[in-house]
Amino acid sequence: MGNDRSGTGAETVSGPGYALLLAAGPVGKQRLMDATAALPQLAAVPPAALLGTPGGASVVQLVDPVDPQTVLTHLRTAAAHPGPVLVHLTGQLTLDAKQRLPHVALARTAPRTVRYTALPWHWLAAELGGRPPGSTVVVADLVADETAWPLLRAAGPYGLAAGLTLYGTVAPARPKRGMATPGYSQAFAGLLRAAAERPPFALLHQRAAAEAGLGGGPELLLDGAGPDETYAVPAAFAPEVRPAGPVAAGPVAAGPPPLPPGTAEPFRPAGPVRVPAPPAHAPAPGRAPVPDPHAAIHAAIFEAANAGRHSEAASMAAAWEQEAFRTAGPRSAEAIHWLEVRADLSRIAGDPARACELWLAVADARLGNGEPAGHPEVEGAVDRAHHQWQFVQDRARAAALAPLLLDLRGRVPGRRPGALEAVRRRAELLRSPAQTG
Repeated sequence: MGNDRSGTGAETVSGPGYALLLAAGPVGKQRLMDATAALPQLAAVPPAALLGTPGGASVVQLVDPVDPQTVLTHLRTAAAHPGPVLVHLTGQLTLDAKQRLPHVALARTAPRTVRYTALPWHWLAAELGGRPPGSTVVVADLVADETAWPLLRAAGPYGLAAGLTLYGTVAPARPKRGMATPGYSQAFAGLLRAAAERPPFALLHQRAAAEAGLGGGPELLLDGAGPDETYAVPAAFAPEVRPAGPVAAGPVAAGPPPLPPGTAEPFRPAGPVRVPAPPAHAPAPGRAPVPDPHAAIHAAIFEAANAGRHSEAASMAAAWEQEAFRTAGPRSAEAIHWLEVRADLSRIAGDPARACELWLAVADARLGNGEPAGHPEVEGAVDRAHHQWQFVQDRARAAALAPLLLDLRGRVPGRRPGALEAVRRRAELLRSPAQTG
């Protein structure tokens, strides 16, 4: 399918890119978002920067289209493009009354005419899902009306992600049908304009969500980590079901599971795996320890992963990460912890590119929180990203991750001499033409 499980985005297919920017919504009082407000900022981004394609990109804007068949034609044009593709959507979601399926509302959409005047969401996966893996990214900045939000909230972040590599946010409509602004898209565009090189989509998404002030409310954050097939998140781990007691009621593991023992690698994190220090609220010696409220959750997640049920494990971890976003914020210790769990799950699933990118996001978040470059958790995150990067066999994916790893490795050299130079050497090899024969 078109899902890019590495999370590096559309860089895995070479050649000029193609970006389709859709801003849509019903006219009049039914409009819930000023979707077109995002287009000036997106239009100011150099086309090549939208997709990270040095060869440039074609950019097509669709503003308040009337006919879903018109949008479908543009989707098919995007799907047929041989190079990387980005589809960016701003607008609102609604359900049709008969089948109760999500649709993107267009200019003439009304509650009774959704099936005929709105774009069915599943058309996106139907048209884009057959593209080469790693070639297509969908970014969505959406508001869900009162018919769609309960369903989407119950389904969680994977409700829309089946068959797609999907980043962005979906929020409930404002009270009294107030007009929302596409803050995520505006932050997304601002970060692209300011970046010397476009970062991987997962990190770009994390930064855009933080800059837009998302993560502390009811909105869903879509982080590109959907399962390869539709998977229903178990009710016990669904994002809307809160764990017993507040998330911070007990100690949260300060670090991820250690790297497993094995054969020697060209680079491995230096030193022994640090045992996390007791949290500040730990009981005094001689008293019973406070149980970790996540212990059973961790056990279930890693049991599924080690049994090969990787989509199930990823779904559970993503659901708890969403819960941490809502209760503590996207840069909180709880949210970073679940990002670490997801990184380790990617390693177990045999996806080193995705694992590398997530560890880079962990390091970036910790540094952004003011942790020093020499902090063991920061060093550990960069070390693990470096370790996983060595196993990325796809040259385009490895090359796409190299600039950010070089930047972080320069700021966090770690305790192994020569680590930065090793990254530089491989990055230079990746930039040179591949040897054949």
